[in-house]
Amino acid sequence: MTTSIRARATALALATTAAGLALPAGAAHAATTCSTGVWVASYYANTTFKGTPKKTACDTSINENYGTGDPAGVTLPKDNFGVRWNLTRDFGSGGPFTLTAAARDGIRVYLDGTRRIDLWKDVTTTRTKTLNLTIPKGRHTLRVDFAAFKGSANVKFTYAPRTSASVDKTKPLTPTGLKAPASGHAFSLAWTKGAEMDLAGYRVYRRTGTGAWARIGGGAPVTTTSFRDLPPATGAKYSYAVTSVDKAGNASAMSSAVTVTSIDEQAPPVPSGLKAAVTGDGRGYALAWSPNADTSAYQVYRATSAAGPWTLLGTAAAPSYTDAKVAPRTQYFYSVIATDAAGNISGRSAAASAAPLAIRPDAPRDVAAVPSGSVIAVKVTWSLPREQAVGSYTVYRSTTSPVDPSTATALGCAIRGEGELGGATAQFSCDDQASLQRGVTYHYAVTQTADGLESPLSGEASVTFPGDEEPPALVSGLTVVPTEYGVRLHWDPNTEPDLARYTVYRGEVYEDEEERVCLASAVEWLSPGTTEYFAERLPDGEEGCYFVDATDTSGNSLFLSERETNVVEFKELDLTPSVGTPEGSPVGLTAHAVSDGVRLGWNDVADAVGYLVYRWDRDTGRYESVTPEPVTGTAWTDTTAARGTTHFYWVRAVYADGTESLPGGGHAILTP
Repeated sequence: MTTSIRARATALALATTAAGLALPAGAAHAATTCSTGVWVASYYANTTFKGTPKKTACDTSINENYGTGDPAGVTLPKDNFGVRWNLTRDFGSGGPFTLTAAARDGIRVYLDGTRRIDLWKDVTTTRTKTLNLTIPKGRHTLRVDFAAFKGSANVKFTYAPRTSASVDKTKPLTPTGLKAPASGHAFSLAWTKGAEMDLAGYRVYRRTGTGAWARIGGGAPVTTTSFRDLPPATGAKYSYAVTSVDKAGNASAMSSAVTVTSIDEQAPPVPSGLKAAVTGDGRGYALAWSPNADTSAYQVYRATSAAGPWTLLGTAAAPSYTDAKVAPRTQYFYSVIATDAAGNISGRSAAASAAPLAIRPDAPRDVAAVPSGSVIAVKVTWSLPREQAVGSYTVYRSTTSPVDPSTATALGCAIRGEGELGGATAQFSCDDQASLQRGVTYHYAVTQTADGLESPLSGEASVTFPGDEEPPALVSGLTVVPTEYGVRLHWDPNTEPDLARYTVYRGEVYEDEEERVCLASAVEWLSPGTTEYFAERLPDGEEGCYFVDATDTSGNSLFLSERETNVVEFKELDLTPSVGTPEGSPVGLTAHAVSDGVRLGWNDVADAVGYLVYRWDRDTGRYESVTPEPVTGTAWTDTTAARGTTHFYWVRAVYADGTESLPGGGHAILTP
C-alpha cells in the first residue's frame, strides 16, 4: 500500500511540475489553478466532501488505483475518503460526446452541475458506465465525485468526442484572426487556433480578384495555424480564407477573407503582327502592330540590319508609331518591346521593314525679291532649316500670279549661300538681271530638287520697278556697340517717303597702300521704321565692320550705286576662356538658351554612372562645378546662369571608380 501511494505521488508531482502548478504537502488551504484541460483534484477525509480538502493538486487524467492506502499521502483514512475533480474548458462547437466512468466504489459525474452518471454504491468489483450525450458549444464544467467506502478502491473517467461521420453532424467553429501581409512575393498566413476537441485541421482557400474560391495546400488538412503560399507573381490581388475540419469530416463556414497584392514579375507578351509601310506623304514609315495584353507602353527600335544593333526611337502608348526621321535610299528595320506598369519588359518582336524611300525634298521658305544694284535687277532670297537643305534649287519667274512652273521662266542665275555659317538656318540667293523692265511686276517662286524629286513650289515674292532712279540719303549716326552677348547697331532714321527698307552689311576691313575697304555682305533686311539691329554673336574678340544702306521702293540705294556709305569698324569683346577644351572627349555637348537659363544636352557615354557640369568663371579663371552631385540623365538646365552674357561649359562623364573623362565643351548666349 505504501509503495502504490508513493508511486502515485511522484506521478502527480511530475504532471503538475510540467504544468508549473505542483503544490507542496501542507498547502491544502492554498488556491490551486491548473492549465486548460487539466483537472483540479481535491482530497477529503470523508465521502460527503465536507470541510476543507486535505490536499488540492492538478491531474492530467482520472485513472487511479488506490488499493487500500492513502491516495493523497496526507493521512487520509484508508476507507471512507473522497476525491472530487473539477474541470472547466471550451468545447468549441460542442457536439456528440461519450462519457465513460469506471469505479470501485462510488462515482458521480456532473455536466454544468447536472448529474449525468450515478454509480454511488459500496461494491467489491469495478463497475463501468458509458453515456452518449450532446454537449452545446462554448465553455462547460465537468465534475467527478469519487467515494472509497471500504476495501480496495480505483476510479477512471474519460470524456471524448464521437468522431464517426454517421454520428457527428456538428460543424466546427469558423476560424478567426486570419492575417496576412498586404503585399509581397510570398504570403505567410496565420490564424487563431480553434477550441475543437475533434479538430482534424484546416483547409486553406484562395481566389483571384472576384473569381471562384479554390482550395490550396494539398488533400490533407493543414494541422498547424499557419500556411505559406507563393502565388504567381502577376501583380494580381489574391484573397485567402480558412475553414476548420473535424475528424468526422464536417467543415466550418469560411473565415473572413484577407486580400493581398502580389509583386508583378510577369513580363507582358512579345508584341506581334508588326508591319512597316510608307506614310502618305512619302517621307517616312508608319508602323503598326497587334494590341498587347498587360502593356502600358511600347518601346520602338530601329536598325539598318535585321540583326541590329538596335537604337531606341521612342515610346508609344498605342500600337502604332510614325518614323519621320529617315534618310533616302536607306532600308530600315523595326522592332517593338512591350512594357507593363511594373517595369517588366517583353522580348523583342520579330523585325519588320519596308522598301527604301526616295524622299521628296522640302520646299524653300521665306522667299523674298528685292531690287538689287543701280541697274534693273532683282535679288531673290530664300531659306531652309539646315537639315532640310539637301538638294539643288530652281528659281522661277513669271509676270502672272500664281507662278506656274510649266509656263514660268526657270532662271539660270548662280545660287549663293548667304548669312553666317554654322547657324540652324541655311540661306540662299540668286540675282535676276535678265532684261527686266520698269513698270512691270515680276513674281518669283523656288523649288528644291533631290534624288530626282522636285519639291512643291515655295511661296511667292513680287517686285515692281517704278521710274525713280535716285537712291535714299546716306544713313547717318551709325553706332556699333559690342556686348557680352553680341553686337548692337543704332542709326538715325531716314524720313524719305519712298523708303522701302534698310540693309545691314557686315564684313572685314582690307587695306592696301591707297585705301581701307569694308568688304561686306548683307546680313539682314529691316523695315523702314527700324533704327536698330542686334546680332547675337559669340564674343570672341573678332574684328570687322558694319554699315547700313537705305533702299527705296524702286530698288535704289547708295551702296548698290557704288557711292559713299557710312562704315563703322568694331572689335567684339573677347570672353573666350583662358583654359582651352581638350580634344578626344567622349562627351558631345550642345548648349542653348531657354526661358529659365541654359539647356545642356549630351550623348550617353558607355560605362558612365553620371555626368558633372562645369561653367567658366571669369573671376577665378577656371571651370567651376555647378552640379555638386553627378547628373544621371543626358540633359540638365542651368537655372543660375546670369542673363546678358555668354556662358561656357564643360561636361565630364563620371565612371564607377570615381574617375572623370575629358570634358566636352559648348557655349550659350543669354540675351538680357
